[in-house]
Amino acid sequence: MRRAILKVLAGGLLVLALAPGNFSRQSLAAAQAPPKPAEPLKLKVGDTAPDFTLLAYDGSGPPKAVSLHDFKGKKNVAVAFYVFAFTGG
Repeated sequence: MRRAILKVLAGGLLVLALAPGNFSRQSLAAAQAPPKPAEPLKLKVGDTAPDFTLLAYDGSGPPKAVSLHDFKGKKNVAVAFYVFAFTGG
């Protein structure tokens, strides 16, 4: 019984010794620190919208990526956001 426990402990120590990475307190603290939130965009009415890409689904086939730059110089685009649209909440 003792030999089995010693084998398990020795195997666990071997795994920890061979594991990649540095297990220092600083690296563990950095891994647990929450990421800084991205700074929000400050747009005003009439500003040019930054380029973005969304998935569009027209009911046939897989969703397609559509970017705002696809329409630049070709069509006018109105961007509207509906909070909780079609969610019932």
